[in-house]
Parts: sequence; C-alpha cells; structure tokens
Amino acid sequence: MCIRDSAIQIHGGYGYAREYEVEQLYRDNRLNAIHEGTHGIQALDLLGRKVTMKGGAAFGALYGLISGTVDHATEAGGEAAEFGESLRQSLERLAEVTGKLWESRDPESALANATVYLEAAGHIVIAWSWLEQFLAAAGKDGDFYEGKRQAARYFFRFELPKTEPQLDLLASLDRTTLEMQDSWF
Repeated sequence: MCIRDSAIQIHGGYGYAREYEVEQLYRDNRLNAIHEGTHGIQALDLLGRKVTMKGGAAFGALYGLISGTVDHATEAGGEAAEFGESLRQSLERLAEVTGKLWESRDPESALANATVYLEAAGHIVIAWSWLEQFLAAAGKDGDFYEGKRQAARYFFRFELPKTEPQLDLLASLDRTTLEMQDSWF
C-alpha cells in the first residue's frame, strides 16, 4: 500500500471526504497511471497520423506559427532573439527528422521510437509557449513578469537542449526496439 492509500485510511472510514486535502491529492494522482498508459498511444497518433495527415498540413501550420513567434523574438533582439534562435534550430531539426522518418515509407521503422518523437516535439512546443510568454512580459515590471522571464530562461537552458540527443536518436533510424524478441523477456 502506498503512502497516499495509507493517508486515506488514517481517516478511519471517512475515506474520500472533501474536507481533507489528501482526498484531492489521491484522486489527482490516480490520473497519472491513466496518462502513463496512453503515452505510447499518443506518440503513435502524433507521428503516425497527425504529422502525416493531409500531406503534413498540420505540421506545416504549426511550423508556421512557431516560426512567426521566432521572427518576432528576432526583431525584439537581446535574450528573446537568443531564445528564438535556439527554438528555430530545434524546430528545423524536428522538421528534418520528421521527413527522414517517413522517407522510407516504412511505418514500422518510422514509428519504432514514436515516444521519443513525442517528447522532443512536446519540448519544442513548450519552448514556443515560453517564448510567447517571454515576449509578452517584455518591458513589464513585477514579480509575476520576472517569474515568467526566469521560467523561460530555465526552459531554454535546461529543457530545450534535451531535444538534441532525442532528435539524433530519431535521425539514426535506430531499430533496437524493433529487433527485440519476445523470448528475451
């Protein structure tokens, strides 16, 4: 029994009463198991359907939106331009890798590392969101705006760089997962 389960039991049958914070924490955490179970499905859907749908139109539209923000950041100069350049490089690499994954027209090979693709693409989209917030906070004072700027700095320095090795792995068309045999488990 995990600690959250025990915390519910401490209430001696009071259980999921709304008066205690532990009930909400337990319910919220139950969602994690559901989300974890869908991670692979979401990855396959993104890379196998969403990215390729209508000749890549959705990916192209997203690329255009992110590029527009990057252009705005470049015009703003300074730190915003630095972040914009980092995002542009990651976005261009994602587009290049996406094309490489599908150039063989072998869905099994393309989708073998779909979860890595989901994670890399997700980081790039979140970086875009942080760049938007960084730009919106420009010239504004106060803790709220400084917090937005600092969170963006953190994301661009600590999180966005994680996409580089992920995109390298995807570009290598690694087949380790495909070569696994059931009997090896």
